[in-house]
Amino acid sequence: MSAINQQPSLIDRASELRTDPAALAELRKLGKVLSVGGGKVSADLASGQLLYPNAKSEEIYFLGIDRATDTPYFAAHVADSADLLSLREIGAVLSPLEIGLALHAVALSNWHSAHPRCSKCGFETSSSLGGAVRVCDQCEAQHHPRTDSAVIVLVRDSDDRILLGRQAVWPVGRFSTFAGFLEPGETFEQCVSREVYEESGVRVSQINYLGSQPWPFPASIMIAFEAIINDPESARPDGEEIVEVRWYSRAQLRAAMKDGTLLLPPMISVARKMIERWFGADHGEFKGESLTGGESWR
Repeated sequence: MSAINQQPSLIDRASELRTDPAALAELRKLGKVLSVGGGKVSADLASGQLLYPNAKSEEIYFLGIDRATDTPYFAAHVADSADLLSLREIGAVLSPLEIGLALHAVALSNWHSAHPRCSKCGFETSSSLGGAVRVCDQCEAQHHPRTDSAVIVLVRDSDDRILLGRQAVWPVGRFSTFAGFLEPGETFEQCVSREVYEESGVRVSQINYLGSQPWPFPASIMIAFEAIINDPESARPDGEEIVEVRWYSRAQLRAAMKDGTLLLPPMISVARKMIERWFGADHGEFKGESLTGGESWR
């Protein structure tokens, strides 16, 4: 089976330009400026495209340059997000270029909003280097955007069934893959083994890397793996975060989606892409088939 989300970026972030305010100012005159704020972006749902209203703002973030067209892109942080759309609303229909821009803009906006003061001296900070850092106005310490690493895991057994779990806060029928944050001093592989065992009670015998996805809700990077296990009969929910687990063959999963007893993660998510990758693998009666419908955010 092919990997997921390993295409090169369509935007050159051109970090060498961030130290040149004059160059960025000139690029802004030629570029497109996306509005961002409150975890939302300026977009039109009917057309499935971002909007670039070139809003006035004291906080302007440089997103990069589309080298195919030489178009510079920026994001303007706005206080009023009433007319903006969340990535949950628009993300699944955006083009690969625009979903990359939107994810970048939302991640930066979330971080800037949450870090107005210096963690060393407590004084106010200011955006610098095109929004790539914040600098303390007093001690001049530089603060860089924080990204929290998390693993997300598709568990399979020797019969090529997948194990999905339901969190207590989700509606009945909503199931997904297992995930958790990386702890200090832990490798990704160790995190995979720990999270799978903690949440589902099974022991991992093999781990394969699949890909990754930025997930600015508010500031994560999801590192995707599949884990092969040899003790499917041991599967059980932890009773706290995960309250139910189910094994699915491809036929069982498709039937459950059709009769409405199974809701999967949204199309934009790497969890959904992992499940679809397994479902349409290059073998068996479901080769090349895709999953539609049955989507829930919570």
